[in-house]
Amino acid sequence: MERRLEVAARAGDIDALYSLLKEDANLLDRIENIPFIDTPLHIAASAGQVLFALEIMRLKPSFARKWNQNGYSPIYLALQNEQTELVISLLDVDRDLVRVRGREGKTPLHFAAECGMIDVLAEFLSVCPKSIQDLTIRKETALHVAVKSDKLEALKVLLGWLEHVGKDRPVLKWCDNEGNTILHVAASRFQIEARPYS
Repeated sequence: MERRLEVAARAGDIDALYSLLKEDANLLDRIENIPFIDTPLHIAASAGQVLFALEIMRLKPSFARKWNQNGYSPIYLALQNEQTELVISLLDVDRDLVRVRGREGKTPLHFAAECGMIDVLAEFLSVCPKSIQDLTIRKETALHVAVKSDKLEALKVLLGWLEHVGKDRPVLKWCDNEGNTILHVAASRFQIEARPYS
């Protein structure tokens, strides 16, 4: 039955979902009880099946914060697969999904900074401003991640947003687990463009 649910999630077949639930009303509960698994929401998010993902979120909101075996939440998988419409739809339901930590404590904001997803960064900061404070297990902010990934456009978006909301100074002074601020990291990587923000 789980295989049929996976096929339905990948295809975005809501009717098939409800047929399966008629056969086994506890199907989603059993999945919920498994600590690390690709839930139907993970599968739908990866495949860009927006309506199916929203229906699953309505039925089992807890799936949105669940990790799969690789340490990723559904919104993280949607980002990895460039399913931006789905990401935005999930945030319409729950803005705090931007702050769901995954593998190594990275949030979707960290991932967007690492990949240079400019529009997504702006959306994340707009819907969940506190996400700028989230740290990885290495105590890295999204700013650290952008600098270390050589994503200077992403760094500019983050710095511009901080300046706009008037929170730039404290976050710029935060150190990673090696004691480096983003300016230290930028200087060590010869990223001259980051220096005017000091």
